[in-house]
Amino acid sequence: MPVQIPDDTDFLSFRDQCESQDGWVARYSKGGVTVWCRDEECKTVQKLKMRIVCKDVTAETLYDVLHDTSYRKKWDTNMIDTFDIGRLTVNADVGYYSWKCPSPLKNRDFVTMRSWLPLGNDYLIINYSVKHPEYPPKKDYVRAVSLLTGYLIQSNGANCCTLYYLTQVDPRGSLPKWVVNRASQLVAPKNKSIYKMHGPDRIKYPEWKRKHEPNLKPWRYPEQNTLPCISVADLTVQRADSLENIDESSASEEKAQHHSDDDET
Repeated sequence: MPVQIPDDTDFLSFRDQCESQDGWVARYSKGGVTVWCRDEECKTVQKLKMRIVCKDVTAETLYDVLHDTSYRKKWDTNMIDTFDIGRLTVNADVGYYSWKCPSPLKNRDFVTMRSWLPLGNDYLIINYSVKHPEYPPKKDYVRAVSLLTGYLIQSNGANCCTLYYLTQVDPRGSLPKWVVNRASQLVAPKNKSIYKMHGPDRIKYPEWKRKHEPNLKPWRYPEQNTLPCISVADLTVQRADSLENIDESSASEEKAQHHSDDDET
């Protein structure tokens, strides 16, 4: 299946999904954070959505935080590695991302096509999984599939914004039932990555950026982008059924909880 770079219609559709309440069931709501769940074709490919009201931070700053891969390790505690592979257009690229899963599950990784667009007072970033010939699945990871993942940031004034995070990911593998049941919890504020992003660290970003190539923002200024060019013809959409299916259905929730507690300390 050929890769299609998102156009304005795709971004508007993504924004509509973030803002819509139809067909979504609230799973969590506290302290300005709401998480919704929407079951799709099967229980292992749930579509989840989160909204966070972010005070004391501009939409522009949050947009920069989400783009800046050099800063991501400051807030994304689940990340193992991330890097950009190449650019497709002035507002689309291909990148790699891997993250830690609760033990004893195997860690997951993605190769995704990402695209972004400022739209009035809104900022949008969306991605989906692609196959790149030079980045096949790795031996020690399960290659997961992003069917659609992204962010919508809406300005609420001079120093306040709302962040939407919407994701539909096939983690691959035969997962234990407790993992599926806890899917909505993984994007709630208990998830340190998202919570830390809208906590104190996202306010520290302007200070950090002043000391780390303050004028370098290729997501805003495409002439700064030095990534190698990639032809869209070299990519194909990553289909889940073409990947190995790992059986992790016997993984223990107790062991995973113990591992999670260790991370908290």
